[in-house]
Amino acid sequence: MSSRSHSRALWFALVAIPALFIAIGFLQIRIEAETRTVGQQKEELLLRSGLLLKRWSLGYDSLLGDIYWTRAVQYYGARVGHPGEKFVLLSPLLDITTTLDPNLIVAYRFGAIFLSEPMPTGADRSDLAVELVKKGVAANPNSWELSSDLGFLYYWHLKDYEKAAAAYLQGSKIPNAPSWMKMMAAQVSEKGNAFSNSLAIWSELYETTQNEKVKKNAFQHLQSLRALQDTVELNKLAEQYRKQHGGYPSSVKELYDRGLLQGVPLDPAGFPYGFGADGKAQLDPNSPITLPKISESPTE
Repeated sequence: MSSRSHSRALWFALVAIPALFIAIGFLQIRIEAETRTVGQQKEELLLRSGLLLKRWSLGYDSLLGDIYWTRAVQYYGARVGHPGEKFVLLSPLLDITTTLDPNLIVAYRFGAIFLSEPMPTGADRSDLAVELVKKGVAANPNSWELSSDLGFLYYWHLKDYEKAAAAYLQGSKIPNAPSWMKMMAAQVSEKGNAFSNSLAIWSELYETTQNEKVKKNAFQHLQSLRALQDTVELNKLAEQYRKQHGGYPSSVKELYDRGLLQGVPLDPAGFPYGFGADGKAQLDPNSPITLPKISESPTE
């Protein structure tokens, strides 16, 4: 590099770096001004583009990411608890922070909490929280914690059990992920009536875990789900019986006697099934098995 080129680069660094931090200073002044005028938040961020800031940072990406994370926390802290507060600049601040430093795990995790909590303790924007954490998962594929956070957002805030189970299951495959991640995937699938998925996950967990408590828990869920599978099939046969004979069977043996069953089935604990007054299949009162709660028939 010629002395002239070196001088230009040095001049650019001496001018650009102070200018960048002056710009950040202006942003802080703007945020503080907003704090004094709560409710008037229509202004835009001074610098909205994290990619542009990254190009200007001259290698100080992580430092700027820390600065913007501090700004985001200050912005949130100054507004939390204020009735009617919408936190309109919170998501852009978090986006800039994580663009500057994609590995700043704390910004994804706590940022998602700030975004997803209902007003006035948060922005009540679970959709934006999901997008933030998905960005974090993409940038940090070995963080099972972020996959867990994503599963929680889908499960608790959005009630999307299919996506929640998928997030937990994906996270469970990450090295050093705790065994409860796979358990959560199975339980959430069960809650969302994804019957086959839940049965497959519990089966895999039972076969692979070395933890006796986890194995026992998985075994209990497998028994419960297999009993549920039996009662679903018995209900179908009972409905067929009703159409043929004008009423529901009073016992499983009636299905056998009418040729609808090849034998009298027992639940996984060895107790016979029965039918209630409503014609629905049920467990023997002495059976130790508990059927999982479902909203309707489980999804195959």
